[in-house]
Amino acid sequence: MEDSVFIFAIGFLAQIFFSARTLLQWFKSEKAREIVSPASYWVLSVAGSWLFFIYGWLRDDFAIIFGQFISYYIYLWNLKLKGVWQKFLLPLKLVLLLTPVAASGFVIAHNSDFISRFIFNEDVPMGLLLFGSAGQVIFTFRFVYQWIYSVRRKESLLPLGFWIISLIGSSTIIAYGVFRLDPVLVLGQSFGFVAYTRNLIIGLRSKRGGNRPGRTVPGDAPTGGNLSDTHGTTDL
Repeated sequence: MEDSVFIFAIGFLAQIFFSARTLLQWFKSEKAREIVSPASYWVLSVAGSWLFFIYGWLRDDFAIIFGQFISYYIYLWNLKLKGVWQKFLLPLKLVLLLTPVAASGFVIAHNSDFISRFIFNEDVPMGLLLFGSAGQVIFTFRFVYQWIYSVRRKESLLPLGFWIISLIGSSTIIAYGVFRLDPVLVLGQSFGFVAYTRNLIIGLRSKRGGNRPGRTVPGDAPTGGNLSDTHGTTDL
């Protein structure tokens, strides 16, 4: 019982970071009347992802772990583009960079144990595992999309397509959380679902006004980024 409370505490703490990033970004977007991409969004993303990875491991939930690997390093990439990564001390950089690598090494070294705990988990039927993994893939793909979009523009942005993919992935994960009786997933994603919808509405209104969705917040410019064209395109 005590172990379960501890594990759920880690999960809820991770969701607090994720919810805080969403709430902060939403607040700044409402204030600017267009979608913005503050550096604080990516700082909170890294903190939440690191904790959520540990939560998924302790829960023996492969779907949760799978969703963290790709997006985690995209968060770090955005921090670098924002000029935040350069301010971190070397020990912190090493911990952030090597934690997923060390975890992956453990999985490879204990391959049979990994398969028995995650793939053939009696508490998670294979069909449900595939469904949950699909939701995580969709949810993770939004950051792959954001990364490609931002690389092309040399600026950390949160475009309209990011929020559309977020809504699809969030709906799938909420359903998975209901089947798994996982309050961390259900509550965390339910809050995000509202924020994603609102960002989509703000972005569409901004698009009609001729602004580019997902711009950098004034005073939050990326180091070495190109801010000469912050408006004028309406693509997703």
